[in-house]
Amino acid sequence: MNSTPIAVRDTQGPAEPDWALLRAFLQVVHSGSLSAAAAALGSSQPTLSRQLARLEAHVGSALFERTRRGLVLTEAGAALRAPAERMRAHAMDFALRAAGRTQSLAGTVRLTASEVMSAFVLPGLLRELRDACPEIEVEMVASDDVENLLEREADIALRMVRPRQSALIARRLPDQPLGLYAHRDYIAARGRPTRANLLQHEWVGYDRSDQMLRGFRAAGMKVSRSLFGLRCDSQIVVWQAVSAGLGIGVGMERVAAQTPDVVRVLRDVEVPPLPLWITAHRELRGTPRIQCVFDALARALGGAA
Repeated sequence: MNSTPIAVRDTQGPAEPDWALLRAFLQVVHSGSLSAAAAALGSSQPTLSRQLARLEAHVGSALFERTRRGLVLTEAGAALRAPAERMRAHAMDFALRAAGRTQSLAGTVRLTASEVMSAFVLPGLLRELRDACPEIEVEMVASDDVENLLEREADIALRMVRPRQSALIARRLPDQPLGLYAHRDYIAARGRPTRANLLQHEWVGYDRSDQMLRGFRAAGMKVSRSLFGLRCDSQIVVWQAVSAGLGIGVGMERVAAQTPDVVRVLRDVEVPPLPLWITAHRELRGTPRIQCVFDALARALGGAA
């Protein structure tokens, strides 16, 4: 097996690695299929196939084997993975350090937050930022998944847990209060819920997540998923269902304040607030546009800038 590093030939000196081909190779390794890798790279499947063919021509051996489970590395591909991963880490470090030295306020900031924060809380805050700094462009990643700041999938993240990676900085923001809410029409039809009758009411809850079930059990009430007449793991859908009068559900105080005819119920039932952290990569924190967005969000969400 030829273990020579993948390279572009240079008659004046040592061959240099072709990073574009290695990047394509690694994305296929991580994604498990050409279609998923092409989508992640913003490329096309034929383009990606050509890149892999060029790489295999350099190596002189096939890098992947097709199986029922998808693409699996061959022996040659497995040998190539570790050095390619090291190159990827160096490339990411270079990009972070270069970005951290950009002094222009103009440019793009990629921000990730939960679906509810992205849909109901951040638009108003970003409007104020847009008015103050129109040269900053914001890309939103509305997701309840944890985006990887280390790999520049986002520049700033609003998270409900504190990141532990030493390369990241995080600032604790005030907890976001939660409550139990129902539409006025629901209350008019079913009566106001109390501790004594709350299990006789209609509830809107989550599907696969057991977060609300654990909340009930912590309060001494053993309930099952059947309590929730509507179940969905999308918090936006859950809140819209509450707003439509389908039952009682959990919501953020910030969001409820924007929703007409939805009122707080069962105030004597304690709902733990959501912790909130704002996070960025250390190398990017000093970039003017990222620092501007970071500080603006921290102020707007109740944290000192």
